[in-house]
Amino acid sequence: MTDTVVRSSTPATDKRTPAGGAPVAPHSADEAHEARIDIDAVGAMLRGTWGETRLTVRELIKDPAYWRIDGQSVAEHRERVMGQVRLLAKNGGSTRALPKEYGGEEDNGANLAGFEELVLGDPSMQIKSGVQWGLFGSAVLQLGTKEHHDKWIPAIRDADLPGAFAMTEIGHGSDVAAIGTTATYDPETEEFVIHTPFRAAWKDYLGNAAKHGQAATVFAQLITNGVNHGVHCFFVPIRTPDGELLPGVQSEDDGVKGGLNGIDNGRLAFDHVRVPRTNLLNRYGDVAADGTYSSPIESTGRRFFTMLGALVQGRVSLDGSATIASSLALHIALTYANQRRQFDSGAGTDEVTLLDYGKHQRRLLPLLAQNYAQYCAHDELLRTFDGVFSGKTDTSAERENLETLAAALKPLSTWNALNTIQEAREACGGSGFMAENRLVGLRSDLDVYVTFEGDNNVLLQLVGKRLLADFAKQFKGADAATLAKFAVGQTAGNIFHGAGLRSLGQTVADFGSTARSVELGLRAEQQHELLAGRVEQMVSDIAGALRPASKLPSDQAAALFNQHQAELIEAARAHGELLQWEAFSDAVKTTADDGTRQVLTWLRDLFGLVLIEKHLAWHLINGRLSTQRGAAVSKYIDRLCARLRPHAQDLVDAFGLAPEHVRAPIASGVERERQDEARAYYADLAARGEAPIPEKSLKKKK
Repeated sequence: MTDTVVRSSTPATDKRTPAGGAPVAPHSADEAHEARIDIDAVGAMLRGTWGETRLTVRELIKDPAYWRIDGQSVAEHRERVMGQVRLLAKNGGSTRALPKEYGGEEDNGANLAGFEELVLGDPSMQIKSGVQWGLFGSAVLQLGTKEHHDKWIPAIRDADLPGAFAMTEIGHGSDVAAIGTTATYDPETEEFVIHTPFRAAWKDYLGNAAKHGQAATVFAQLITNGVNHGVHCFFVPIRTPDGELLPGVQSEDDGVKGGLNGIDNGRLAFDHVRVPRTNLLNRYGDVAADGTYSSPIESTGRRFFTMLGALVQGRVSLDGSATIASSLALHIALTYANQRRQFDSGAGTDEVTLLDYGKHQRRLLPLLAQNYAQYCAHDELLRTFDGVFSGKTDTSAERENLETLAAALKPLSTWNALNTIQEAREACGGSGFMAENRLVGLRSDLDVYVTFEGDNNVLLQLVGKRLLADFAKQFKGADAATLAKFAVGQTAGNIFHGAGLRSLGQTVADFGSTARSVELGLRAEQQHELLAGRVEQMVSDIAGALRPASKLPSDQAAALFNQHQAELIEAARAHGELLQWEAFSDAVKTTADDGTRQVLTWLRDLFGLVLIEKHLAWHLINGRLSTQRGAAVSKYIDRLCARLRPHAQDLVDAFGLAPEHVRAPIASGVERERQDEARAYYADLAARGEAPIPEKSLKKKK
């Protein structure tokens, strides 16, 4: 490492001063003579609204029966995971969201909170259970009616009826509306004929499809009396309990994947497979015996999005799962960094602890801040989800808000998970590459989360379109004077920023003082102004660029939109980052303990300033920051990292992960034992006068 060690001017305590008297950075708040955070209170904050459920599940998965075993064959891993799902069913893992008449608790928030924690045991187990109850079972529950519930929910609940969720097709991943599978009604037999007309319409990547699934909830174009009424969902048996495919059903195994190999992903196709008319999950659309179609939702588009919206819980839970997986990686990497030593200080003193290096702080502590922000934002998302699905706040507007919030946060947390786990792996050197320390396996398993339940870029495009729609609502019904006033304001704003007037004012105010730059322009209010202002200007600029589209032919309008698609996605990403910052800030404000609130404020500031640093070029180009204040951002990030270094272990310990959840030898204390043994060995040699003389010292005497 080439970075200088972060050192205080005086020793933190006598016991922290090594031989030679060179002071080192305090490793804990106690050594730094600072108030330590209330670890239990912070842990409760991170666990959120359904913290008790999370603790219950964490206690359950301390049992090794729920753990992943590295080195198993694909076949062995699949059978183990199927057994784990059945074990979860026996221990109440499938009932939290179910109606009470089916043995459930009718607690949708608790259901997802408990599911998210399963990632600590084995991500394959988690996703397999999610396929069974969160997708297959939820499709029956949310899209079906009581007849369907009575017929199938008990067996699904107990994992006696394993099933697949057959939505995705090879030829149409995120574009569900364009899938090719058809369900054509035959009034003579009162049956739907499920058919796969071409190879691109094969259902693919389906959990439970290759081996264990006995039925599937199949999404297909409903055709009756020659009219296509759009995508609907059908319950279709695919195998006997003995595993034999039913007539007309074809299946292929997806084989070895990049991760999650405990799940039997596969493909399904249907050759004129007939199912009873009543197998249509008909909550939002029904077909009478004579073939007449009816729906409580007149609009085809709104009906389609209502059906998909009923399944939004997948995106919500992936946001939480990715956050928990990231916290596990950070627990491993930061605990190891607080114990592992490498290179002496050049003064003949003890080797330096990794986390004392400025670069190591810079690579890990911003990720820790980001993770805390994700926890806070996720709890808000989960509360929104529970409000809608419990019926307390189930309005069309709130459903739209839920879908937008999930589409904004899931991409950020899943992308961040891959980045965090990879950085944690590298920060642990060769030890991080060993399977026993979990980081490589964790990253492989979470890789597909970025395309699960919708490709991240597609989801952010949906968010961007919502932002544009909300922007346009500001001017609906506005008179000419209002529009003119806005136009003048926009022009003035562009001239103001473009001419650098705001930048000049900052430079004068901050001249010669980094501390003053921070004080005047990088506190919470200014962080929010910069983050929110960036979103507002990006959306405004895109809206202005797209305004001519309303007067263009459809093909030219589509081409214009395509030119600005990348900008729209970036604006949506900035919006998601703003949501996370605001949620973190709200959590900080409600923290009762002064010392804890101070540390969390530093951590929130670190998160906000890293976001500003990431987009520093934009802020400079658009005149939002002076060059001097822009330079102060990076300098203050370094100061915050050094300030947070003594609190790092406390902040990690607040995750509340027990050894049974971590299961990484390098984070178990064994590294500290190795380091202490080595130091004791050399100290003993020196004490006995048996330490060899370094060749360099002989040359110095000459």
